[in-house]
Amino acid sequence: MPIKLEIQDLSKYVIILTGATDVSAELPGKIALTSSGANYFGEIDFDNLNLEKGNYWNFLKSYGNTKLMNIIVAKELGRLVQNDNITTYSLHPGLIQTNVSHLNSTFSNILNRLIIKISGEITVEQGAINTLYPVFSLENKETGKYYDEGIEKEPNKVANDQEVAKKLWDVSEKILKDHGMI
Repeated sequence: MPIKLEIQDLSKYVIILTGATDVSAELPGKIALTSSGANYFGEIDFDNLNLEKGNYWNFLKSYGNTKLMNIIVAKELGRLVQNDNITTYSLHPGLIQTNVSHLNSTFSNILNRLIIKISGEITVEQGAINTLYPVFSLENKETGKYYDEGIEKEPNKVANDQEVAKKLWDVSEKILKDHGMI
């Protein structure tokens, strides 16, 4: 499996499905999954979920796919939990130059820096505020919402497809079971 699929999508299922997160809590709780504006480039192709049949070299495609998956998981988790005390969100903190890109190829890093220069980089502090806003804002009571730099926005339209969400959840759970992770 590609490292992006494992880390950015499947890792959250391990936490949720192994019970590390008690989503039946009586006390209020919020679950926020980090996404990206790259979700708009994402697509869910169940016949090529790991991008093994092409596009594996395209970091924007694989990154966009996993960030779209994060939004879908946040929405689906909120639907499955059906607990007024638990609220789920997905969010894009903004374009921040971090050291995470060391895992990318040189070409990907150059392209990433170019995109950040063109689009405008925000500070780490502003990115933190954008990340924490949906979680701590008293205004945010509806589960499954997507926030882009602290502002509620509509994500990729695929994120609202309930059939895709259910299938992604089931397929991800099966992959983890097949690999003995849950």
